[in-house]
Amino acid sequence: MSAEQQERAVRCLVAKVGLDGHDRGAHVIARAFRDAGFEVVYSGLHRAPEDIVQAAVQEDVDVLGISILSGAHNTLIPKVIEGLKEYDAFDDTLVLVGGIIPDEDEDELKHLGVAEVFGPGTPMEETVEFIRNNVPERA
Repeated sequence: MSAEQQERAVRCLVAKVGLDGHDRGAHVIARAFRDAGFEVVYSGLHRAPEDIVQAAVQEDVDVLGISILSGAHNTLIPKVIEGLKEYDAFDDTLVLVGGIIPDEDEDELKHLGVAEVFGPGTPMEETVEFIRNNVPERA
């Protein structure tokens, strides 16, 4: 992390994509990120991948945390990643996924560009520390 990034708060978008209506975990992680000193924007429920990409680009976030429990991660997450690439925002954005993701799907998501997948029960400190250690440096 550069000196400028140490002065600038890490900006995070916590997003709910698709028809998944369970957002308790997203609220909990958003609160934990705020408590860690990050700036946090929450997308709200039922966002299309394009909505998530637009919000990430417009908010100029460092971290995009996608919470998904619907099982549609293999369909929706690649669309988000492709959208970030279309806006040249992928390399500047740490993409994280939280939720119930089968092990065999986790490898595929990481191959697509997801930095890490955090399942239920992951300690908040682990997620916050991962962000601090892996947030992309800004030019």
